[in-house]
Amino acid sequence: MAIISDYEEEQDSKPSSSAKPFKAVLDPANPLGFVEAAFEFVGRESDLFKSDSLISDVNAVVRMVKDKMEAEERKKKEKVETSKTETAAEKKVKEEVPVVAAAKEEAKGKEVKEEDDNKCPRAPNKGNGFDLENYSWVQSLQEVNVNIPVPHGTKSRFIVCDISRNRLKVGLKGQPPIIDGELYRPVKVDDCFWSLEDQKSISVLLTKKDQMEWWKCCVKGEPEIDTQKAEPESSKLSDLDHETRSTVEKMMFDQRQKSMGLPTSDETQKQEILKKFMAEHPEMDFSKAKIS
Repeated sequence: MAIISDYEEEQDSKPSSSAKPFKAVLDPANPLGFVEAAFEFVGRESDLFKSDSLISDVNAVVRMVKDKMEAEERKKKEKVETSKTETAAEKKVKEEVPVVAAAKEEAKGKEVKEEDDNKCPRAPNKGNGFDLENYSWVQSLQEVNVNIPVPHGTKSRFIVCDISRNRLKVGLKGQPPIIDGELYRPVKVDDCFWSLEDQKSISVLLTKKDQMEWWKCCVKGEPEIDTQKAEPESSKLSDLDHETRSTVEKMMFDQRQKSMGLPTSDETQKQEILKKFMAEHPEMDFSKAKIS
């Protein structure tokens, strides 16, 4: 073990001509370099490090310091990388949020548009009904005929058709129903039936309970038609009894009058009555009279 006092005296009495001054400068970016330079200087200029145990301890300290600094450096790098990743993720989220919001608004707009379209009366097809994606229907004042396409070669035993007073369910066994909903108006169940046409379509005949009204739709919830544009086939009017035919002709006349902005048959009749009454009572003032 070296004794400092002896070492100092020996140094004082025997100055070394080969001693070099310590010129290391502490660099904050590389503190280990400064420590190593200091240890090298002390080891070169003294016997302080001649003890094996001391050298091991110093090396252990150096390694510990070095490991600690490397660990801190890794943490800094990881923190920077994490910060970059979070920034990129935040940027991506910020970019995606408007896109997602726009997509939601577009989907919402489509739903609203579809809902409005369903509420807005449509022009009827040539059979006074409507053509939907899965089926079509036509009507007369007495009946509604529904046509449902099915895969070619379908057998009647594969068909499910349930007709009740206020509901219709049609489809194929083992598959979701093609039609399953409440009818627009009640039907006469005993006078309703279905058939398979050429193994490629199901035809359902529904006999209306009220045979003096046009249906706006076949199943509630489906798009509705403008019944004022419905046109009965004049060739079939001769098949009706006198009372029904008169009523139908009156309905057709009133619809035409309304479409042209002219008075209906009832309004015309009231006007005629008023004119006749005015002619019979000229002494009365009818200038402010209104027909209701």
